[in-house]
Amino acid sequence: MQGLDSMISKGKDTFWGFLGCEFISGNGQEVKIALDAKEHHTNSLGIVHGGVLTSLMDQAMGMVATAAKNVDACVTTNMNVHFVSPMKQGRLTVTSIVIHEAGRSLTTEARIHDSQGTLGCISTATFRVVNNK
Repeated sequence: MQGLDSMISKGKDTFWGFLGCEFISGNGQEVKIALDAKEHHTNSLGIVHGGVLTSLMDQAMGMVATAAKNVDACVTTNMNVHFVSPMKQGRLTVTSIVIHEAGRSLTTEARIHDSQGTLGCISTATFRVVNNK
């Protein structure tokens, strides 16, 4: 899982660090990350901005795809998001899994819950292994 380790170690100077993401756990089957959502993560309605939620799910799914294939990088080729409940400031946890693999492509799923267990959004995405050679 060198790709996953590399992502985490380089994280503070990338979008990961800018958002304030935290790695909780991960392997080739599931990755969990978290964010302590603050005021600057919210929109004018006072709820966490959809772009923040989408970025969190994209990050978690990219991490699980990378870990599942044990490669240095995967890129998002398609992503679908369903916002089901507004998320407010506080601890948000993202759980991502791989639901299908085919050659260099993977389909993943992510879900975000708040600290009370409320489901905020669901996403599926397709990733492609990047050949860095």
